[in-house]
Amino acid sequence: MLALFLLACDEANDTSAPGDTAGAVDSGAPSWHQDVAPIVARSCVGCHVDGGIAPFALDKFSSAAPMASAMAAAVDEGRMPPWGAQETDECTPRLGWQDDLRLSDEEKATLRGWADAGAPEGDATAATALPTPVSLALEGANQQLSPVEGYVTSGTSDEFTCFVLDPQLESTRWLTGVQVIPGNEKVVHHALIFAIDRDDATALAGDDGLYDCFGGIGSDDLSLVGAWAPGAVPSAVPENSGMPIETDQVFVMQIHYHPGGEAAEPDATAIDLRWIDEEPEMEAVLALIGNAGDADDGLLPGPNDDNGVEFRIPAGAVGHTEEMTFTLQSARADYRVFLAGTHMHYVGTDMAIWLEEEGKSPECLVQTPAWDFNWQRGYAYDAPLEELPQLNKGDTLRLRCTFDNSLDNPGVREALADQGLSEPSDVYLGEETLDEMCLGIFGVLF
Repeated sequence: MLALFLLACDEANDTSAPGDTAGAVDSGAPSWHQDVAPIVARSCVGCHVDGGIAPFALDKFSSAAPMASAMAAAVDEGRMPPWGAQETDECTPRLGWQDDLRLSDEEKATLRGWADAGAPEGDATAATALPTPVSLALEGANQQLSPVEGYVTSGTSDEFTCFVLDPQLESTRWLTGVQVIPGNEKVVHHALIFAIDRDDATALAGDDGLYDCFGGIGSDDLSLVGAWAPGAVPSAVPENSGMPIETDQVFVMQIHYHPGGEAAEPDATAIDLRWIDEEPEMEAVLALIGNAGDADDGLLPGPNDDNGVEFRIPAGAVGHTEEMTFTLQSARADYRVFLAGTHMHYVGTDMAIWLEEEGKSPECLVQTPAWDFNWQRGYAYDAPLEELPQLNKGDTLRLRCTFDNSLDNPGVREALADQGLSEPSDVYLGEETLDEMCLGIFGVLF
């Protein structure tokens, strides 16, 4: 959940307020119109806009100036913009990421300098041109699906609701792009789109076409086809590839809702789809690998195993790790990883994934060292096909998940409060609120 940032008090001898240009202003300091607005437009206004998911807007000087110190602090501490994939001493992926929201050191210094100078507005008549907004529309979309009726959130807690959407295919088609169109941007926090068997979806949702689904959608036979968070560009597979969807498959859209209170308006979130009818050169899949529950599945011995190798996070444990490995039993030489991501629940704090090939040093694919369940996404490599990580038969994927099952973990406190509990208990593998996961997300071309 987005934090409300508290402004620090100014020093006692400084009576000016942020945005107050009546006092002395350093003429060399960064200003809103000349320096800050372009940064905010690129990396912040996807969420921080009137009617958006963020608790306050930052798209205008009048709303951004009072938040100047909070903005600089949030960026300095790495809390904003929300971007989980980070470089660490043990994990520096060799490739960069597409659509990376993070600010450069120079941009961070600009925000800090602006805040320290009292957030001057600058000259609106000589404003620096704002970057062209990235198009959030799915180019070439040729189908849109949406629930029959709008959904209204209730209560004061976040909700996870699944909607069944049937594309009614008459033959196999290849999906090349997905974009979520939020109906009520004030409550739609993020969404995941899965393809599953129609009969399985009917068993889960019944005649209503929707059901509660925290953690997972309730089916093991599924494939992830898209993910969305506010301001996200469309989910798309690389050129000349596609994800095959069969006639007996439907989509399940899992939406994470913020509570809307008693006055919440209905949400009718839709998804845009882009199809091709001819089989592409390469097949693309979004594979979910992980969640090993015992040694036979690939789970490695852990620090708190009492009954053999087990996935168990003891109550109060801090820095507890669960590691698992998965060896590729079959793979073609042209398997390429174009996207990587991580998935845990509220107890998780850090996850890393390595590709291990015999005779070579392990290659870290992704690490999310400050895991936040509320800001999960996949991360696509910004590189041509021939430079993407390659998978071969016999290679091993190693996942390491780190957990904090104590009251010092805000996620644990939130999960316990939702259940009316006050003390942590042992946590096991599963899909419920107080269960955990250790799951890797991989986009693969072949």
